[in-house]
Amino acid sequence: MSQPLWQPATESIARSRMNAFARFAHEHAGAPKPGEPSATRSREATYAELHHWSVEEPAAFWKAIWSFCEIIGDGPGDVALILGSGMRDARWFPDARLNFAENLLRRRDETPALICLDESGRRREISHAELQLQVASLAAHLRDFGVRPGDRVAAVLPNGPEAVIGMLATTSLGAIWSSCSPDFGTEGIIDRFGQIEPCVLLAVDRYAYGGKIFEPITRIKEILTGLPSVRQTIVVSYREPTSSFDDLNELASAHHFHELVRSKTGATLHFERFPFDHPIAILYSSGTTGKPKCIVHGAGGTLLQHMKEQQLHCDLKPGDRIFYFNTCGWMMWNWLVSSLASEATVVLYDGSPFHPDGMRLFQLIDRESVEIAGVSAKFIDAVAKEGLRPGETFAFSKLRVMLSTGSPLVPESFDFVYRSIKSDLQLSSISGGTDIVSCFVLGNPTLPVRRGQIQCAGLGMAVEVYDDAGNALTDAEGELVCSAPFPSMPVEFWNDPDGSRYRAAYFERFPGVWCHGDWIRCTDQGGFVISGRSDAVLNPGGVRIGTAEIYRQVERLDWVVESLAVGQDWDDDVRVVLFVVLRVDRVLDDTMRDEIRAVVRAHASPRHVPQRIAQVPDLPRTRSGKITELAVRDVIHGREVKNIGALANPEALAHFATREELAN
Repeated sequence: MSQPLWQPATESIARSRMNAFARFAHEHAGAPKPGEPSATRSREATYAELHHWSVEEPAAFWKAIWSFCEIIGDGPGDVALILGSGMRDARWFPDARLNFAENLLRRRDETPALICLDESGRRREISHAELQLQVASLAAHLRDFGVRPGDRVAAVLPNGPEAVIGMLATTSLGAIWSSCSPDFGTEGIIDRFGQIEPCVLLAVDRYAYGGKIFEPITRIKEILTGLPSVRQTIVVSYREPTSSFDDLNELASAHHFHELVRSKTGATLHFERFPFDHPIAILYSSGTTGKPKCIVHGAGGTLLQHMKEQQLHCDLKPGDRIFYFNTCGWMMWNWLVSSLASEATVVLYDGSPFHPDGMRLFQLIDRESVEIAGVSAKFIDAVAKEGLRPGETFAFSKLRVMLSTGSPLVPESFDFVYRSIKSDLQLSSISGGTDIVSCFVLGNPTLPVRRGQIQCAGLGMAVEVYDDAGNALTDAEGELVCSAPFPSMPVEFWNDPDGSRYRAAYFERFPGVWCHGDWIRCTDQGGFVISGRSDAVLNPGGVRIGTAEIYRQVERLDWVVESLAVGQDWDDDVRVVLFVVLRVDRVLDDTMRDEIRAVVRAHASPRHVPQRIAQVPDLPRTRSGKITELAVRDVIHGREVKNIGALANPEALAHFATREELAN
């Protein structure tokens, strides 16, 4: 058994929201009585009992979440779950009605709701009371523009207060919000929004990233031409309005965001309550294998799932400050903003995490007294590679939870966090996705943190590991599946009237069971280790291995910045091909190749050793920062990459074509 890197203090467990919920669920919903850990009973065993109850009694569990988290609405009603012929047909809380924005705007005092920072050092603070007023004003204008329940409002915005205000105003009316970040290309934006036909578009004129100013407003006219459904455009100005603003009036009436908000200062909010599964947001698959799927999420399921994860698994409490580095094109933005429903302060940052240097985000976390902070696994790895030691510069006096997602967090990164950032905090590697706008496996403030492990499965999530034949595994890697319904499953895919695309995406592999596409193993302690996407799993000699297992070993070498592994069809089998990005002063040679192979063989297995190793200057990645093995696999096999527009840096693909190293 791996020894814990961190153990929660007894007093912290007693004060935790997870502990409070366990008692509440026992007293009000029939959950087992919370047991006390002892010499023969671990904390994991105590949690396992609660988790088992949550998946065996889903109706009782989710009704308890509704009550414990104090959902505002008409409900939950007598019936929590109506089972259909399969997971896809389950209906949650059929008699309940609520308004998503009403729940997020429940607090109305002068304490900060949003703290917004950007690269330039500008800091804006908006109180809960002021947020309510600005949302009311924008909502009144949207209503005047003819926005009705079910209409779509789209946004191309940076991670600032305007995006939050826009989302809340939209959902307060029962309309559907959809956003992406301004670094998306014109084709990528039209590929997404063109499918959902928005009637209003919010767009920024300029933004800063990496010390440079970009002007996406020069592309807005082209975007509007590709979105004929847009009737009104609302422009958010970075500083002062640009001269290009008037050109937009030729296509769709253009308005300045801040002028709109100021012009109806006396507006009041009216929250009409809608059915539990009323759509509030459309998110998009990465689109690397075709046009992005438009994934529709409902108000009730999103709200219940987010409040459960934030309050119970992250121990978020009213007044806490929570930060996650992200953009408006990533589902973690939706997750973060939902923290308002728990009366927390949301800290937003717009810009590069490495400008002017790799300490920028740590400075933010320390100065803003953040209690819960989130970054990507790749960010942690990059900071470690730079040799930075933030804990020697900053006290992080309030920080008690660090979250990581986007890719597997390798064991060495766990070591780095506890050695070089802070030794006393809950390090939560979390994993889920856009598909469920939440997590399957994540952290727990009452459990120890073990090196390289995700702490537990989420309450109410029937997570299992299946082999190729659909048999449950307990001690081996396999497919991550969820074998019972949960409220944050998508309501539907847009333009999928018979649900065939939805079923094919999740339920085709194992009929009636959600197959998520992650390659995962459950540990003896009830934790989880994810080793990559199952569709990118390598299969040399018929043995399936996850790419993360290779990356972990290769990136031990301080001259390797990052790496990407794919399987190349070769000689009636598959051989492992590794591409590496090296430090700027290094050029790959045979000695370095031998060192890579040696470290992989010594710390993984001979099966993991790459047969071909090549240097590239960059790796292709999606706009949320995930490297995309599938696109590279297509390139080296001479196949067309279906949707170049889904990549943040499509030019990187050129580095993988016609490589001499792969010709023999």
